[in-house]
Amino acid sequence: MRNTLTTLALAALAAGAQAQDLTRTAPPQQNPVFLVGGTVHTGAGEIIENGVVSFNEGRITLVGKADEVMPRINLSPDTEVIDVTGRHVFPGMIESVSLLGLDEIAAVRAMRDFDEVGDATPEVRAFVAVNPDSTLIPVGRTAGILTAGVFPTGGLISGRASVIAMDGWTNEDMAIVRDTGLIINWPTMRPRPDRFGRATGAGDSRIEERLASLNEWMDQAIAYRDLAGERAGMPADLRLEALATVLPGAEPQNPVFIRANDYDQIVAAVNWAASRELRPIIIGGMDAAMCADLLKAHDAAVIVEGVHRFPKRADSPFDDAFTLPARLEAAGVRWSMTSGTRNGSERQLPDNVAMAIAYGLDLDAGLRSVTASAAEILGLGAELGTLEPGKRATLVVTDGHMLEITSFVERAFIDGRAIDLTNKQTELRDKYREKYRQLGVTRDN
Repeated sequence: MRNTLTTLALAALAAGAQAQDLTRTAPPQQNPVFLVGGTVHTGAGEIIENGVVSFNEGRITLVGKADEVMPRINLSPDTEVIDVTGRHVFPGMIESVSLLGLDEIAAVRAMRDFDEVGDATPEVRAFVAVNPDSTLIPVGRTAGILTAGVFPTGGLISGRASVIAMDGWTNEDMAIVRDTGLIINWPTMRPRPDRFGRATGAGDSRIEERLASLNEWMDQAIAYRDLAGERAGMPADLRLEALATVLPGAEPQNPVFIRANDYDQIVAAVNWAASRELRPIIIGGMDAAMCADLLKAHDAAVIVEGVHRFPKRADSPFDDAFTLPARLEAAGVRWSMTSGTRNGSERQLPDNVAMAIAYGLDLDAGLRSVTASAAEILGLGAELGTLEPGKRATLVVTDGHMLEITSFVERAFIDGRAIDLTNKQTELRDKYREKYRQLGVTRDN
């Protein structure tokens, strides 16, 4: 038995070593950088031909037309001027919801840090468990994703989301926002049939139990907050303190991210949040377009979990998932796009947006869904999402439009730091290209 356990442990360690990212974290920006001559997509609806973007000490200092700006500037001797003529400059994409760094080896329970033990774990903050050496992080960078929301899953109250930069030596280095909101998995509002398709009375009671538990947690958090002056010398309750961050009067008041897809789930969740003066954001929202008026009335945003899926109902149009972003945009609902909850699918984020554009979504709205809108929903609208002076210099240079499947990211900067765009997959690509070059094998063979 002992030998078996030892073998399993060594196998897990070996798998972890193989999955380790070997790229190096970029050093802080050392000198001013000017990207000159490219097409600048500010992310705020403006496109500047023959543009210039400059940044220093991790912040954008200038955005404009190169022929107007450059003749008036005296560059310091240490300024790095990069000619990006024929290229495009975009804000780095933001993956609104992901498991990046939380899930390494699915067969090893200790490495599945996205699902904590217990039905309610509001004290959990996602960034604490992020593995900065995950091989999925550099893969996302190569696709142009430079910022990500990291969300635990599981249970009724999963924990609190964090926002990370996609580069850093440690999880503390990577964390941009350590607590960006509470995550709630809203109960299914309809009783589920048993395995024989028969309705059961247990379903109704289970739904009521889940909602009662959620309300009890919130009531306890309110009571705990209201007794703040009387708790001197008493041990702190980390769970209730975490819940208090989303209550009205908290400074700042964090949102509640509610996972809900069915119409009745979304309606119940938004009305519940409104009754408690909370700030709801819906994750998933397959039926969100059906309750657009309610969402707008309460300024509830929606994070769409990708469009590469089947229609929700048997009688839905075949393109129901593809057109959801366009319908939300037309209805005036705030929304952003994420690639979905399947870990490792982050690199498909631009493909999801491109599919939505092919089915009626405006191009600018599609770009905003992974830049400015995503930043605003995650509480970072003043820092990220657009190319404007004063914001973080987190941006990419591409050889085509960022949402074109044939485009490549040629350069990336996070807070002004030049990022290594290699990853395990690019190394394998280059390895086998060299193999077949040495063997004299060509495509014609």
